[in-house]
Parts: sequence; structure tokens; C-alpha cells
Amino acid sequence: MPDVRKAQEYYRDRLGFEIAWHNEEGRIGAVSHGDCAIFFRESSEDARPGVFWIFTEDVDEAHATLTRLGADILEALTDTPWGLRQFTIRDAYGNIFYFFHDA
Repeated sequence: MPDVRKAQEYYRDRLGFEIAWHNEEGRIGAVSHGDCAIFFRESSEDARPGVFWIFTEDVDEAHATLTRLGADILEALTDTPWGLRQFTIRDAYGNIFYFFHDA
């Protein structure tokens, strides 16, 4: 991440995470939501976006919450032919997140 603090604030404000901790000297930090934790490291180097699959007990509620928070929803909530109910978002850094539950 180019700026760990700004990334943490984005994840808190737009994706509903809590800021778990930040180490200014080490230029690292984390956000959390329930059992899910994401760690950030500050770097000025270009990094390829990641792809993450996040299981949620209530995908409809997750979709409603992220919609309300203004997340960038790429693919609407849908039931897939492969048996998942899912939707897809992109964060401000280009990372893709698939939120899903068994349909």
C-alpha cells in the first residue's frame, strides 16, 4: 500500500472493517472484521492487485452493508450456476473481493 493509514481508513469507512493496529515505525498495520484480518505493508513499489474470496454467513447482509457504505460493486449479488450466492467488489487499490455463501 502506498499509505497504510489511508488504506486502513478506506477499509473502515467503505468496507466496514475495524482498524486493528498500526506500527508507524515498521510501516505496517491491519484491519479486521470478525474472524477476517487483512495486513498492509507500506511500499512505494508497484504491486499487482490481489484477488480474495471471503466466505460470509449472510451474503445478503454483507451486500446491503457494503452498498450502503459506498463500496465499488463490480458484480451484483447473484446465485451462480456452481452453487454460490456471491457478489464482487473492488477496493481503491484495485484488489478484487468475492463475497460468497453456499446458495
